[in-house]
Amino acid sequence: METNFFQSIAALQVQGGWNINITSENTERLIVSVLFYDDKVGDDARKKVPPIILRGTVAELDEGFFDAVANPVQQTAALFTNMESYLKQREQAKQASQMEKEKTAKADKDKTDKQKKYEEALKKVDELEAEGKYKEAWMKVPSPQDYPDEAETLRSRKAALSAQFAPDLFNEPKSE
Repeated sequence: METNFFQSIAALQVQGGWNINITSENTERLIVSVLFYDDKVGDDARKKVPPIILRGTVAELDEGFFDAVANPVQQTAALFTNMESYLKQREQAKQASQMEKEKTAKADKDKTDKQKKYEEALKKVDELEAEGKYKEAWMKVPSPQDYPDEAETLRSRKAALSAQFAPDLFNEPKSE
């Protein structure tokens, strides 16, 4: 007895497992249940794929078994592949989204830290200016390159402070 049953299964080139149950309906007819599965797929929807049920005589099943199961099994294998691919892509999207949130949060934190340093520096400049220490205040004004959005304000502030310590004979601040 020579069969090509396993060669026919291999020819389908599908990844997964097979559950094949054969039951006698009566003396001449059989019921064959074929369930194709893939445990590697993480989606529980794979469990909802129904088995293929074939009924017929031994001769009918010998002749038409692979014709009857080939297309549904290949479609099921493709479905499982798509499920697994979808799950992987969803996980990648989730990770990318998490990375973007972390980047945004870090950028916001950096921005608030930078803004805080800017405000502290200007506060120190105001204190020194109030004490009449114009040169020290001028030196504490943040660099316009560090704060390009405030560059014009910083330049005008430095100019106003430098006008206060224009050199005179006794190196005293100008009085107005």
